[in-house]
Amino acid sequence: MPKAVRFHRLGGPEVLQIEDVATREPEAGEVAVRVKTAGLNRADSMYFHGQYREQPQLPSGLGYEVVGTVTAVGPGVDRALIGREIATIPGYSQNRYPSLAEEAVVPLSALVDVPDGLSPVEAAAVWMQYGTAYGALVERGKVGPGDAVVITAASSSVGLAAIQIVRAQGATAIATTRTSAKREQLLALGAHHVIATTEEDLPARVREITGGKGARVVFDPVGGDYVNTLAEATADEGMIYLYGRLSGQPTPYPMTGFARGVGIAGYSIHSLETPERRERLTRYVYAHLADGNLRPKVDRTFPFDAIRDAYTYLEANGQIGKIVVTF
Repeated sequence: MPKAVRFHRLGGPEVLQIEDVATREPEAGEVAVRVKTAGLNRADSMYFHGQYREQPQLPSGLGYEVVGTVTAVGPGVDRALIGREIATIPGYSQNRYPSLAEEAVVPLSALVDVPDGLSPVEAAAVWMQYGTAYGALVERGKVGPGDAVVITAASSSVGLAAIQIVRAQGATAIATTRTSAKREQLLALGAHHVIATTEEDLPARVREITGGKGARVVFDPVGGDYVNTLAEATADEGMIYLYGRLSGQPTPYPMTGFARGVGIAGYSIHSLETPERRERLTRYVYAHLADGNLRPKVDRTFPFDAIRDAYTYLEANGQIGKIVVTF
């Protein structure tokens, strides 16, 4: 029997177990995959903590982003897919399609080809991070030449993806991190500027960098009261895109930006679920992986049987880039 990560109660990484599970045959619109690698995401962690948009039906599996080989297809699905190396774009139900397992069934709509030239480990560090950053910054934010973009929590996998996409769009990437410990690494990874928020005045530094205007776009996964400070760093009629709530606190409307027309909008990779948006995302990512503008950064890999250690490391927030599990 294949093994899968399961949990029977909500909590931290300590609730995760590796269990034998029955093989499920794919149904219409589904494929079965032999998993090679899996990318870990904050969405997974929030899911087993009971803090994600989808509540687990206990006992539950989890997992959102895998690379592997198609082994079977459901009725009506093209059998030519069998044997193909694929990756999944997150956004599907972790209740219905838990993929952090030796064998997984995933929706056909989530499949994409592994980008040329990437190893299975690198390919597991593509779609959540670039999809999230692309959707907010390109689809919604229309970032382009002359724009300044503040990217908070910039050492995360999504933060690094945002730095690369901002550069690819011809804009200025202003990365933030809590202390200066990661400054040189973030500069080496493409940030034009790095601001250590516990050591520097963020709004003052952003206005210094932008000639007094502020950033047209802010890209933030934290939320909470700090959004008022971010609004001070945002240009008149600029936009704050909130793609997470790591603070765990309610996020108020940023009154510091009210009179200047600063807006705030939530963003999720689920916004890319229409076929047209998925097509634009994949075309953009494949093109910029090929021209070198996008380069997935893997911080560390863990073996499948060390899954608790892998999520403990993720939740410690010390990584620079993606955490990948190998099978």
